[in-house]
Amino acid sequence: MNPLFGEFIGTALLVLLGNGVVANVLLSNTKGHNSGLIVIAFGWAMAVFVGVFSVAAISGAHLNPAVTVALAVAGKFEWARVPGYVLSQMLGGMMGALLVWVIYRKHYETTDSADLKLATFCTGPAIRSLPGNLLSEVLATFVLVFAILSMVAPKMSLGAMDALPVALLVLGIGVSLGGTTGYAMSPARDLAPRIMHALLPIPGKRSSDWGYAWVPVVGSLLGATLAAVTYTHL
Repeated sequence: MNPLFGEFIGTALLVLLGNGVVANVLLSNTKGHNSGLIVIAFGWAMAVFVGVFSVAAISGAHLNPAVTVALAVAGKFEWARVPGYVLSQMLGGMMGALLVWVIYRKHYETTDSADLKLATFCTGPAIRSLPGNLLSEVLATFVLVFAILSMVAPKMSLGAMDALPVALLVLGIGVSLGGTTGYAMSPARDLAPRIMHALLPIPGKRSSDWGYAWVPVVGSLLGATLAAVTYTHL
């Protein structure tokens, strides 16, 4: 499989299962309705495990533009390959969000809250304070990327089984740092599905909150870059 297609498939699986668990918890009349943050955090961890495990041997399973940029900053990935990887990840995120909508379409129709519908596509702050929200995304992504850079060191590599520690890492970030902004940590997880929310014919939907959309994008890229610079200077 072509690495770019691998990134597309892996990111689509990631968003399908990740946003899928959010839809299961938040939308009306689902089997998992109101099951809470722990279920969402665990579901996202499993989404990461499946996505990374599926394509690690094909593309390296970045599945996140922030990770790709960080690996390039750290000298572990060629800058010339960054645009192709990022585009594939964004398209994969859009595909995953589309599939979530297809699967839960009837539940979108029976859910009254436009805010909950939006939350199944992208993140939003529990308390809107853009400087604090940005800091939350920077710190969460810093933790994610710094740990990933340590995991991919040759002496610690487990091949595709690196999916397991990364999944546990995402679980830990979710339950510890996810209460403020929803720990997007990736434009492919947040901006790509947000675009699909704007495009899809979802009944009773609200605006896609474009005034906040820059926070998870800038926060994840800044946090990832800081993690890469810190890692390379240790």
